[in-house]
Amino acid sequence: MDDQTLLNNYLLILKSTVEVYVHGTLESVNQKVRDLLKQHLNEIIQMQANTYDEMTSYGWYKIENVDSKEINETLTKVLNKN
Repeated sequence: MDDQTLLNNYLLILKSTVEVYVHGTLESVNQKVRDLLKQHLNEIIQMQANTYDEMTSYGWYKIENVDSKEINETLTKVLNKN
């Protein structure tokens, strides 16, 4: 397995882990537990940002600019559904 594949898998794991910590934090009824989960959530978010930055620096995570017209059209569609 190459480095790009490893980092891509790692990034996906981090994103999934963020979801778990978010739900745990929101559902926690104990302040100490909530604080601990929030601390770990912030750490995972930072790890995700670092991994994303690393992948971007190698050109492994492509960023595409979207035309503002396309954004507005999509926003209009979403708002009109409700």
